Amino acid sequence: MVDLKLFEVDPHSGVGELLVRGPNVVKGYWNKPEATAQTFVDGWLHTGDLARIDEDGFVQIVDRKKDMINRGGENVYCVEVESALAAHPAVYEAAVIGVPDEMMGEKVGAVIVVRPGAKPDADDILAFARERLADFKVPQYLVMRQEPLARNPGGKVLKAPLRKNVDWGRQVGEHRR
Repeated sequence: MVDLKLFEVDPHSGVGELLVRGPNVVKGYWNKPEATAQTFVDGWLHTGDLARIDEDGFVQIVDRKKDMINRGGENVYCVEVESALAAHPAVYEAAVIGVPDEMMGEKVGAVIVVRPGAKPDADDILAFARERLADFKVPQYLVMRQEPLARNPGGKVLKAPLRKNVDWGRQVGEHRR
């Protein structure tokens, strides 16, 4: 038996950090008391996953807490934006991260890997995204490239190198908020 609950739930979206506890949940990290104290609080494991729990107890993972973008007080879940962009026929894959912004805190940045032979236009991709996303979720920065995104051995996109190495250039559609 495992207990689940949400921590710091957003009242509008119902999304909060997923907490887990039970006899089958590890009690802490081996020889890492500081990490254990941060992650295991009052018997609950803070998973770092943002989720919703419906009335039947089903859990929907929305994103990773560290990957969520806070754009002027609005939460942008990278997975949602990545899925919308990846649905474009010229997009092979997409990674979305927060781009630091003095006024908004963060703005939405997307690195798009273009399908072989495709020659997409940035305006076309952004128009496609606008049909599927709320305005504040549409990327303000867009980088298109041919080379695949770096991944860890488990296949997860490595976003830290993107945060560090991508030159975002000029904001696209600067007339937008």
